[in-house]
Amino acid sequence: MPRMPEFDVARFSPEQRKVHDAIVAGPRGRVEGPLKVWLQNPRFAERALELGTFCRFNSSLPPRLSELAILLTGAHWKAGFEWAAHAPFALKAGLDPEAVEAIRLGRKPAFARADEAVTYAFVSELLRNRRVTDPTYRLALAELGQTGLIDLVGILGYYAMISMTIVAFEVPLPAGTADPFPN
Repeated sequence: MPRMPEFDVARFSPEQRKVHDAIVAGPRGRVEGPLKVWLQNPRFAERALELGTFCRFNSSLPPRLSELAILLTGAHWKAGFEWAAHAPFALKAGLDPEAVEAIRLGRKPAFARADEAVTYAFVSELLRNRRVTDPTYRLALAELGQTGLIDLVGILGYYAMISMTIVAFEVPLPAGTADPFPN
C-alpha cells in the first residue's frame, strides 16, 4: 500500500507547481511513480530531476546500455514500478527479450554483444559485491571508455535512488501492470 497520499495538483505550493509543470513539459511528459513522492519536497525533486535528465537522456552510453543498467538496478532492489516503466524502453532500445526476462528472474543472461556483457558484469559486481574487480574494470574501461564508466556509475546511483524511493514509499505499479517480482 502506498505510503504517500495521492497528490492534488490544485493544492500544490508554487514551488511544487513549478517542478510539476517542468516535468510535464520536459522529455518525461508526465508525473508518475517516484516523481510523485519527490514532489512532496520540490527543492529535492528539482535537483534530482536535473541529474535524472542527464542520466536518462544525455549520457554518453547508448540507450541500450543505459536501460540495461536501469533494469539491473531495478531488479536488484525489486522495484516493480521501475521495472514496469523501463522494461519496454529496454526492449525498444534493442535489448534481447530473453536477456530482459533472465534479469527479471535473477539469472545471468547470454549476451551476443560485448558491450552488453561487460556492462552486465560491471554492474552485477558493483551491486552484488559493492566493488568491481580489476579485470572487470579493465574490460569495462576498454569497452565503454572513462566517460562511459563515469556515466554508468552515475546511472546506477540515480536509479538506486529511484528504486529506493519506490521500495521505501511503496510506490504502486502502474494500473493494470502485474508485479514483476511477486516474491
